[in-house]
Amino acid sequence: MATPHDKVFFGDRIIDAQDATLGVATSAVLYGLSVYTVFPVQTTDGARTAFRLRDHHQRLLESCKIIGIDTFGPAWPFERFVEVVRQVVAANDPQHEVYVRATVHVDESIPGTRVRGLSTTVSIFLYDAVPIVPQDGMRLKTSVWRRIPDNAIPSRAKVNGAYVNSVLAKQDAIDSGFDDCIFLDINGHVCELSAANIFLVRGGTLITPDVTSDILDGINRRTILTLAREEGLEVQERTVDLTELYIADEVFVCGTSAGVAPVHEIDGRAVAERATGPVTLMLRKRHLAALTGDEVHGWVTTL
Repeated sequence: MATPHDKVFFGDRIIDAQDATLGVATSAVLYGLSVYTVFPVQTTDGARTAFRLRDHHQRLLESCKIIGIDTFGPAWPFERFVEVVRQVVAANDPQHEVYVRATVHVDESIPGTRVRGLSTTVSIFLYDAVPIVPQDGMRLKTSVWRRIPDNAIPSRAKVNGAYVNSVLAKQDAIDSGFDDCIFLDINGHVCELSAANIFLVRGGTLITPDVTSDILDGINRRTILTLAREEGLEVQERTVDLTELYIADEVFVCGTSAGVAPVHEIDGRAVAERATGPVTLMLRKRHLAALTGDEVHGWVTTL
């Protein structure tokens, strides 16, 4: 379990974590009507950097736009977002890698099932950077639950209430003795894990479900695609069948809270004799370097 840090930005100031509360009658509580993003902050020799902060701010804006939350964007330009992140990180003074979760909550009380023109509260807090999946080879099962389609609750918007879908699927996987699940869409094609994007390698080609496959258009997913192309790998973003995973040379997942993590078993079938493959190892190394700013892409923001 991760440990939240003591100081939280909530509303318009930094307060103690236990004082950052939402009313039971707010839309955020009644309907799960909040959107969020999570990004890592590194501390190296006293200097702190956030990974792809502008992209995470943009994701909040886009999630709000999709859902119809119209009061966040005008009040939170990128410059304000950076400054508040800087303040809450400094207030907690982390000495190691942490994850930062920024959430836009619709805090109107009992407004009914609507969203436009409703008031919002922003919360930003830190917690220990504990991976949500094993880093040395995970076991996955195909979920009995299907991924919510884009025309029901769009996966490209990180909507808090939509994660009931992920909870159902991951809990089923855990109850069945696995580490996580593989979501399929309503047509039986591969989407992603409960909270991470998935890749496979076959014949030297890196393959991943495309953004129309009911997936989160993950920021770390985009990072992996960029790094892979820089390494000269052929990359395919397309519809993926489940059986392609069974016969892949390598399978791995990525995400802020997942890192780049190898998959060694799917539905009882070994992937690459349960060994972590060379493409996975190379992309993990490149990804770690990118997080700490060693890669020159303009992806890190100094806090």
